Formats: sequence, structure tokens, C-alpha cells
Amino acid sequence: MKVLAQNKKARFSYFIEESFETGIVLKGTEVKSIRQGKANLKESYAQVKDGEIFLYGCHISPYEQGNIHNQDPLRPRKLLLHKREISRLAGKVNEKGLTLVPLQLYLKDGRVKLELGLARGKKLHDKRHTEAKRDADRRMRRAVMEER
Repeated sequence: MKVLAQNKKARFSYFIEESFETGIVLKGTEVKSIRQGKANLKESYAQVKDGEIFLYGCHISPYEQGNIHNQDPLRPRKLLLHKREISRLAGKVNEKGLTLVPLQLYLKDGRVKLELGLARGKKLHDKRHTEAKRDADRRMRRAVMEER
């Protein structure tokens, strides 16, 4: 499994309750561009619409050798899940405060997959706590390395 793009901000801004592996519908040169690492998940999100899940705000840069076959970099992309998974996610998203956030794009058996997280937003004090814990862990690792 080769990670092509990550949404590092998602784990900082949200509590990830569940994660799902989904397929993603891509056209032509988008796969080549993603393989070059030219995908950005920072401001992207997923929504259930008419019994299907779509990814919005994911920027996939146009492929340099793609000329007229390039797609719009910000177009909505359909995600591939089983019908029962989509209906289950739709029910959970309707609950208060839950959203679908893409976590990472990766290659698995030659196909591009998306890890989608069911997430609950963090409050400001939760973000501070996460940052303080990360700093404490970093200081502990540094102290252990200095003792060696």
C-alpha cells in the first residue's frame, strides 16, 4: 500500500470514530496525476446525495502531458461503497455533529483507494489537549534519545 496524499489536518480537527476504504471514480489522466503525488485533500469533504456519496473539494492537479483530456481539478468525484454501507453512513451523518472526512489516498493492488473517516468535530480545548499531548510525547522521545 503506497500512500499518495494525506489529510493531516483531519486528525487534528476531528475525532475519527470509524474509517472506511472506498473506491473512487476517476477519469483518464487523473490517475496519472495522483500517481505523481499531485492530489490535495486539505479542504475536501464527502456528502451523501441521492443514495450516493460524492467527494467535494479534492484538488487533483491536471496531468502535464494530458492536453485536452484533463478534467476540472475540483470536480465532484463519486465514491464507491456498498448500498448498505451508504445507507448506514447516511443515517449516522444525519446525527448531530458527524461528518465524512477523507483521510488519505493510496494505491492498493494498482487501484486508487480513499480512506474515508466518520468524524466528530473537536472543540478548541480538545485541540489544545491534542497539541499538548503531542508536545509532551516529543519531549519524552527527545529525552530518551539524549540519554543514549
